[in-house]
Amino acid sequence: MKKLPLIIAALLFAGIANAQNKVEVDYIQIIFGMEKKAIVADFLKVDQDKQAAFWRVYDEYEATRKDLGKKRIDLLIIYANNYDSMKPEIAESYMKDVIKQTKATDKLIVEYYKKVKKVTDPVTALKFYHIENYILTAIRSYIYGEIPFVKAIK
Repeated sequence: MKKLPLIIAALLFAGIANAQNKVEVDYIQIIFGMEKKAIVADFLKVDQDKQAAFWRVYDEYEATRKDLGKKRIDLLIIYANNYDSMKPEIAESYMKDVIKQTKATDKLIVEYYKKVKKVTDPVTALKFYHIENYILTAIRSYIYGEIPFVKAIK
């Protein structure tokens, strides 16, 4: 588990930093999704009789999470294009979008915790919630550790 943040961060952000179009971002997300699914499978170890239902719910979750991930990437691009000369109106618009996106991501995890619990059991759902938040926190921490602080224009 200790290597997880490094694996995720390196895979996701090395590729995104070099991605030049939406097709490349889609490709990177596919690779990230496959790696993430393997990590989730290893961590959760869902009972055999509940696996089909769990993976159906998980795949549904991942489709929505990927859409939110693309929005996060778009926000990072906006930040990167403006951090060295951030104007107040851009900062305000950017933060509204960041807050909205963060709330949507957190809400999604809670929503799917409930769905996972319904098709499996409370312990598996807790583990799902735990691993998703662990991965999300690792990604957020990596991003904040790598992006420069904004420079305001007065």
